[in-house]
This record gives sequence, C-alpha cells and structure tokens, in this order.
Amino acid sequence: MTENLYERFELQFRNAGTRTSLHLPGRDDWSYSELQDRASRAAGALAALGVKPGDRVATQTPKSPEAVALYLGCLKAGAVHVPLNTAYTATEVAFFLDDAEPALFVADAEAAHAESDVPTATLDAEGSGTFADA
Repeated sequence: MTENLYERFELQFRNAGTRTSLHLPGRDDWSYSELQDRASRAAGALAALGVKPGDRVATQTPKSPEAVALYLGCLKAGAVHVPLNTAYTATEVAFFLDDAEPALFVADAEAAHAESDVPTATLDAEGSGTFADA
C-alpha cells in the first residue's frame, strides 16, 4: 500500500465538495473543500517549520476546527501526530516532549512555555497564533 491515511480522506473530501463537514456554532461552517484546503495549508506550514515525513509533531491545543486541520495536516505531511492533554502541567508536558522527541510542538500560548528545547508554534482556540501565521 503506497497511500497514506490522508489520501483516503482527500478522495472523500473531493467527492463531498461543498457539503458541510464541520458545523461551527457562532462561526461559518466549513465545507469538505474548505477542510481539505486548511489541511493542505497546515501541511505546508509544518513543512515550512521544518517538519519532515516521519517526524513527530506534539500538540497541546484546545479543541477547535483548526486543531482538526492541524491533525489532518500532520497526516498529509506524513508526520506522526502526538496529542497531549490540555490539562497536563508544564512538568508533564516537558516529560512528554523529552520522551517523544518531536520536531515541533504546537500549543496554545500558555502551554507553549513548557521547559523544552523543542521548536514551538502557537495555536489558540480561535485559530490564531504563530502556527496559523505560518
């Protein structure tokens, strides 16, 4: 099998097109095409931040549509998504970052201050931060 999991999703995204993929209360819903576009942009941002296929990307982000796009972007880029619970303390996060040896840590601004030498980008619940800017 030569395709990765994202390629299977992408085929379904193309077939679903403008149908709604994510209902977002208080915001515009995302179509499958928009989710596909955002996942592609997330994969591009990961590459721009130095993530290569096979690298780990640790994330500690609030639940949001942007976090879904980040997860799909990891899959598309061939990276391993390592989700961390948002309730972990800075000490616990530092342990996981040391153990997992990720190429990048994406977290909300508060969690991004974990003691670690891992390159860090931020992503908050509204989809803003240095990762979104990348």
